[in-house]
Amino acid sequence: MRLSQLEVGETGIVKEFTDLEMSVKLMEMGCLPGEEVRVSRIAPLGDPIAIHVSGYQLSLRKREASTIILQ
Repeated sequence: MRLSQLEVGETGIVKEFTDLEMSVKLMEMGCLPGEEVRVSRIAPLGDPIAIHVSGYQLSLRKREASTIILQ
């Protein structure tokens, strides 16, 4: 399952990334393999989404969230 498929309030554990360039950016922001992520909010039109990871809130575009594979 991909992060972009979760609904508000659902959680998952980061397993891997599908985009190498994006993975470096996401890992610098604390979105590491093994970290739990929770979807906090989704914008009215579905993009961007706000996730809670590593103790803070991070906003991602749907395209960016779709590169994160969850366990």
